[in-house]
Amino acid sequence: MLYTSHTPMVPLADFVEYFWSLSDVPAHTRERIVPSGTLELVVNLDEDQIRIHDPVDPARCRRFSGAVVSGAYRSYFVIDTRVHASIVGVHFRPGGARAVLGLPPGELVDTHIDLETLWRGRARQLRERLCSARTRQERFRILEEALLSSLRGRPARQREMHFALEHLGRGGKSVGDVAAELGLSRRRFIELFTADVGMTPKLFGRVRRFQRAMAMAERPWGPAWSQLALESGYFDQSHMIRDFMEFSGFSPAAFLRHRGVHVKEHHVALPGGDR
Repeated sequence: MLYTSHTPMVPLADFVEYFWSLSDVPAHTRERIVPSGTLELVVNLDEDQIRIHDPVDPARCRRFSGAVVSGAYRSYFVIDTRVHASIVGVHFRPGGARAVLGLPPGELVDTHIDLETLWRGRARQLRERLCSARTRQERFRILEEALLSSLRGRPARQREMHFALEHLGRGGKSVGDVAAELGLSRRRFIELFTADVGMTPKLFGRVRRFQRAMAMAERPWGPAWSQLALESGYFDQSHMIRDFMEFSGFSPAAFLRHRGVHVKEHHVALPGGDR
């Protein structure tokens, strides 16, 4: 897998975790993308189309232009890996997309949207510039310039959201505790958090716990599932299995087998359908 990532500089680094580039079509034809708790901007440089497949019926798919924004998903969705021939993307920090895209992430839950819908002609111009670039470094520079020019300054609630994201992301505090420390009612906090992040604070905490479990499962010395469940914040192993099934469609052991195929972060190779 010919994969490269790049961390932007301040001030963009406050809103974007990394840029990435991928240029390799794998043998398998489909991959599941599991929830990450944030949004991504993706640009297909090989063809002006991106296909998102129905997780229940993979024969059904929605077709978008070659530049899309992927909202915060509450479960997995399926992609066609032919898009990996030449593709670049932006992985936003949780709560960071609004300052760049100009749209509350809460309006993009479980969906994709053409970047042109948000940026109009600028989206086509961006894709054309990226397609003409000769190197990954040049593409990252073009992406950084485009996002900086769209940056609308710091959101009014940035400090409060950072506090909430940090505590909910690592576990240990309840939604009510975080709301109280911010001086907000529980209901108002949930409304604001969902608008800025794209999912409720409770679901965000669950997704981040699932992400911790994924990372621990891939440690070289292999998982002891019951201990791993406790270390990543679950009550027990069955509790962890339920989240793995909901967020990835696989049991933890099956998930690990399919992650054994070298794939991008948050991606899982689907069995069968090899080219």
